[in-house]
Amino acid sequence: MAFDNESFEEESFAELFAASEKQQETSRVVEGVIVEIQQDDSRALVSVGDKLEGILSLSEISENGELKFNVGDKIKVMITGYYNERPKISYKKVLEQQKTIDFIEAHKDNYEDLIIDGVITKKNRGGYVVEADDVSFFMPRSLAAFKEGEDTVGRKVKAQVVKIDPTENSIVLSRRKLFNDERKRKKEIIDQLMQDDKIIEGTVKKITSYGMFVDVGGVDGLVHYNEISYKGPVNPSKLYKEGDVVAVKAIAYDKDKKHLSLSIKAVQPDPWAEVESELDEGDTITVTVSNIEAYGVFVDLGNDIEGFLHISEITWDKNVKNPNDYLKVGQEIDVEVIEIDSKTHKLRVSLKKLLPRPFDEFMKNHQEGDVVTGTVTSLTDFGAFVRIDGVEGLLHNQDVSWEKGTKCKDIIKAGDTVEVKIAKINKDDQKISLNRKALLESPIDKFASSHRINSVVKGTVRDIKEFGVFVSLSDGVDALIRDEDLAPLVKEELKIGDEIEAVISVIDARRDRIRLSVKKLEYIKNQAVLDEINDNQSHSLGDLIKDQLS
Repeated sequence: MAFDNESFEEESFAELFAASEKQQETSRVVEGVIVEIQQDDSRALVSVGDKLEGILSLSEISENGELKFNVGDKIKVMITGYYNERPKISYKKVLEQQKTIDFIEAHKDNYEDLIIDGVITKKNRGGYVVEADDVSFFMPRSLAAFKEGEDTVGRKVKAQVVKIDPTENSIVLSRRKLFNDERKRKKEIIDQLMQDDKIIEGTVKKITSYGMFVDVGGVDGLVHYNEISYKGPVNPSKLYKEGDVVAVKAIAYDKDKKHLSLSIKAVQPDPWAEVESELDEGDTITVTVSNIEAYGVFVDLGNDIEGFLHISEITWDKNVKNPNDYLKVGQEIDVEVIEIDSKTHKLRVSLKKLLPRPFDEFMKNHQEGDVVTGTVTSLTDFGAFVRIDGVEGLLHNQDVSWEKGTKCKDIIKAGDTVEVKIAKINKDDQKISLNRKALLESPIDKFASSHRINSVVKGTVRDIKEFGVFVSLSDGVDALIRDEDLAPLVKEELKIGDEIEAVISVIDARRDRIRLSVKKLEYIKNQAVLDEINDNQSHSLGDLIKDQLS
C-alpha cells in the first residue's frame, strides 16, 4: 500500500514509536497485587514482582468516588518506566491498550475508508499520538500535513486510518491522505457539476450578508445574493434558513481560490426575456415600491423583476435627503422606463419624468426683471442658492450688496427669506441669475444726488495700482484717479492713507464708477487765479481812465 508517494512503507511503525516514546522496550503489562491503600495521599501501593512496589493513583481505580479494588486484589497494570528505581505503573493504560486491541480486532480487515476524529495528546520525534474514545493512534510526521511550528498538542484532528498492525498493536493515521482523497473527491464532483450543467439539490449550511453556502454532495458552494433572484440583490435570510434544501446550478469555479459559485436563479426561467420583448425605453408602467434605501427605491414589476428608481429620479427637487419623504413600501406608482440593460439585467425607471418640470412652470409665471421672494437653500464661497417656486436661482456675491467685498454668507444664512430681482433666465442651461443689490439704493446714486461734476472732494488713498490710485470718499464709495490725472502729485511718493484733494470728473451710476482728477483740480485752481487777476487788472485800467477824464 502506498500513501501519496511518502516513504511511510519503508518506515516501521514500531521503530518510529520506539524511537520517539522509548516505551516499546520498557512498557509491559504485569499482574500485580494491591498491598496498601493510602487514602491521605490518594494512592495505592501495588506489588509487581521482584520485591518491587509501584505507586498507582486512586483516581485510576475509582468510579463515582468508589474504589473498584481493595487491598489483596489482583490488578493488571502497565509498567511504563522507572523513577528512583521504583516502577511507574498505570491501570488506565492497560484499559486503553485493551481498547486499542479491540479496535484493531474489529477493523483490521476493513479500514480503508475509516475516518477518526481525535485529539493530539503527545508530540514526539517520529510524529504524534492521537487519542479517540480511549484508543491510541499514531500519526507519523510525514503524514500529518502540519506547517512548521504549528501548535498541535491538544488540537482536534480528523485523519484516515492507513495501516493496522495487530502484531505491534499499532494503528497509523494520515491527515495527508484524507486531504488528498477529499481533494480528489471534490474535484470529481466539481468537474461533473461544471460539465453537465445540471440542476442539483443542495442543503443550506450557512447564511451570510453576502449570500449563503450550500452543500452539494459534500462540496460547499456560494450562492451570492445576486444569484438568488432575478430581482437583483436580496437578503437571503429573509427567504431561507439553514437546513433548507434548494435547487441550484454550478456557474463558475475558481481553481486558484478553490471557490465554487452556485446559482438559484439560473434554475428558474429568465423573466428578462419577457422584459426585453415587451418593454422599451420611454414606456410608462405601473410598479409597486418594494424596498427603500438611502440611495434610491426598488420597485417590483411582477414576475420576479425589480427596477431601480435612483434618488435623483424621484423628483425634480435637487435637495432630496431621504426617499422615505416621498414614497412608502407597498405604494403603487407610475414610472417611465429610462434604461434596459439586457447584459446586466438592470432596469432603471424615473418618476420625475412623469411630473411637471419646475423650470417650465417657472418660465410660465416669471420673466427677467420680476421682483420675487425666495428661500436661501445653501451658501457657497461664490454666492447663495435661492429657491423660488420649486426652482433654484444663483445669487452671486457681487450682486448681494453694494458694499465692496461683502459675500452672501456674511449677511444671510440658509433658511432666510430674501427679496431678489430676476436678472437673467438661461433657457438652454435652465439657470436663473438673481440680484439683491438692484433692489437697494446704490451708494453712487446717493453720492450723485449731492455731488456734481467738477465738485471738489477729499478722499483717502485705499489702494495703489499700476494704472492709478483708488480713493475712499464719504458715503462708502470709491473713486479712481488714473495715472494721467494725478499730476502734479507723484505716484511713487503716495502711500495708503494719504489724503488727496481732487475734482469729480465722471459719475457713472449705471456702471457703478466715479473718476477723480487732481490734474483738473490744478487747472481749475489756476483758472480761478487767472480770472481773479484779470478782474483786478480790469478794475485798475478803468480807474486810470476815469481819473484822466476827471
